[in-house]
Amino acid sequence: MRLVLDTNIIISAFINPKGKPSQILRLILQRKADISYNAAILTEYESVMLRPKFSNIIDKNLIIKFINLIRNIGFSYNPDTGNNKLPDETDRIFYDTAKGSSSILITGNIKHYPKESFIMPPSEFLTKVSVGRLLF
Repeated sequence: MRLVLDTNIIISAFINPKGKPSQILRLILQRKADISYNAAILTEYESVMLRPKFSNIIDKNLIIKFINLIRNIGFSYNPDTGNNKLPDETDRIFYDTAKGSSSILITGNIKHYPKESFIMPPSEFLTKVSVGRLLF
């Protein structure tokens, strides 16, 4: 199963190592799920994680290691840009990457995306994984 993680999931995973986003990130690090990404997504991750408000929470060296790890273990996919309108166009890269790569998009901002079966919050994803209801 392939996943696309919205930036808010990555930030949450680094801030709270016991939370649901961290559980999802662990699935990827343990190679129980694959992560789909592209250069725009990695740039977004890095630029947000390096913001001053996270400087006391997330170590810069860890950010660099994390980005390199995603490059090494992830599935690189460059999507075509969709023509449907999104509530927040800055999230288009995540949506198009997930849709085009047949990945599940996990986000804490579900309202920023259309209602589609491949888009879900962390709790829904973890529930479906635990009961074996994901058929991607």
